[in-house]
Amino acid sequence: MSSRFWKMSGSGNDFVFLDGRTDGSQIAEWTSPEFVRSVCEPHTGVGADGVAIIEHSDDHDFRLRYFNRDGSLGELCGNASLCATRLAVELTVALPGAISFETDAGVIRARMRHGQPEIDLQPPHDLKLDTGIAKGSGEKRLSFVNTGVPHLVIRSNDLATIDLRSRGPELRFHESLSAGANVNWVAPDPEGGWRMRTYERGVEAETLACGTGAVACAVLLEAWGETVRGQPTSLRTKSGKQLTVTLRAKAGQTVPSLSGEGRIVFEGVLRDFRG
Repeated sequence: MSSRFWKMSGSGNDFVFLDGRTDGSQIAEWTSPEFVRSVCEPHTGVGADGVAIIEHSDDHDFRLRYFNRDGSLGELCGNASLCATRLAVELTVALPGAISFETDAGVIRARMRHGQPEIDLQPPHDLKLDTGIAKGSGEKRLSFVNTGVPHLVIRSNDLATIDLRSRGPELRFHESLSAGANVNWVAPDPEGGWRMRTYERGVEAETLACGTGAVACAVLLEAWGETVRGQPTSLRTKSGKQLTVTLRAKAGQTVPSLSGEGRIVFEGVLRDFRG
């Protein structure tokens, strides 16, 4: 069976998007770990960090399901949500000024603003300034927060010296974390704002960007007293592209807004493909 798809990039996080709204007969195939792993392979598939599926929703514009490159279900992906916002407008699934969609981490409100997607995430939770995890060399602070998916955030002065290939898996699978975690390093950007790098759960490698990781960095930078609530926090990703996070107080909770790239790279049809 052939399947139309869109290859999208969110600041270097790349995704294969599939539309399951009109014909759900292929969704069972698309959500199988074998299919996800195969389509994400760069040489024998399309190549991507994950697969995102737009589905029908009774109460919102659509439902978004996201699967990591290893085939596991991701509760949420910030950059995939930015891309979904862009694609939903392209497909006339939603109006650009007011979009809402379901995820496995709750409802996301979104909009296109100045030609760029922006999303409002659910309030972060389980913030732990002291995780009990020992800091490594050059690590000033090490804290935890869940921004839809679990994140460790490490304050560093120099991202270039991080031994991400060994330290990333060590922290991602730390015994104190029941569901594991994405691991983010954040440091001041000499050009202003902040820089970040991420070892991503479900990809099991460094990715060029992480949307929920950018939100986690912004939440912890505020908690550490290094940024001020209400003012945008700019984070330059490994790709060189920028994600912007704004934290606002609403009904006694923190509501994060994330804006960044949601770019359609190309669209095509899967043919002679076996997952």
